[in-house]
Amino acid sequence: MAHGYESGRLDLPFVGVATFGKYPLQLDWDRIDADVCILGAPFDLGTQWRSGARSGPRAIREASTLFAFGHSGAYDHEDDVVYLEAGKARIVDLGDADMIHTDTIRSHANIETAVRTILKAGAIPVVLGGDHSVNIPCIAAFSDEAPIHLVQFDAHLDFVDERHGVRYGHGSPMRRAAERDYVTGLTQLGIRNVSSTAREGYEDARAMGSDILSVRQIRKLGVEAVLARIPAGARYYVTIDIDGFDPSIAPGTGTPSHGGFQYYEVLELLDGLTKQGEVVGVDLVEVAREYDPAGVTSILAAQVLLNLIGRMLHNRALR
Repeated sequence: MAHGYESGRLDLPFVGVATFGKYPLQLDWDRIDADVCILGAPFDLGTQWRSGARSGPRAIREASTLFAFGHSGAYDHEDDVVYLEAGKARIVDLGDADMIHTDTIRSHANIETAVRTILKAGAIPVVLGGDHSVNIPCIAAFSDEAPIHLVQFDAHLDFVDERHGVRYGHGSPMRRAAERDYVTGLTQLGIRNVSSTAREGYEDARAMGSDILSVRQIRKLGVEAVLARIPAGARYYVTIDIDGFDPSIAPGTGTPSHGGFQYYEVLELLDGLTKQGEVVGVDLVEVAREYDPAGVTSILAAQVLLNLIGRMLHNRALR
């Protein structure tokens, strides 16, 4: 099938169906043939303050069409590499896991089933949230896979064990991940200031294998020193909470926290991860269109994901 301009269509961003990056839509999950599968998880019943992250998958998909240029791949002149080259980057959009209103357990189960289906097809899941609780079923889906090291970009530690009986909200995903024997450790990056987790949570996180760094600590250490703290040669699952970025560039989220990452800080860390190990799963969560009047948060999310996917596939091919 001809790609982009070669098909005879200009296919501008505002034309056509807004799949992620305008990649093919594959709604038959029994016929997945791809390297990377995009999955929406529009669930936000786990939020403790402002809801709205259910709008994230649609907002990110729409924003991603800005980067669907129609030509063969995306040339990065700094790296002198063509990322996402047509014919070499097989990416499909699977649509969304089904959400059951008011039912966290069943909604999470549907997300887990979808991610397991992607893994069974030999593809890498890239999940668009949704609040950060969607990470819980994503990690659960890796129970039959080889061990993973979890790398988190976030303003908040998300290590709450239980609060008034709630164990599967957006404040608990890293605690639930740390409890799984196939998660070999966690690197938690960007954690800062007033947090949703008490001192005991930080103590528990470190005791359960977490390395926790704030944005200021990361800037003092530098990218290479931070990457050196992450196990080399590992299989990485990357979870990106958009509030890990500073609200000056990512206002569209339910729990913004000042003092966050700038774009290139995260991109350089992600680039390093794809070179020193293998990224086998990704989720990006907490984008809420309602608080993003200029659309810059959704654009940031799409740009980060496309750059990450491009580097994942490029560096995997080099290995």
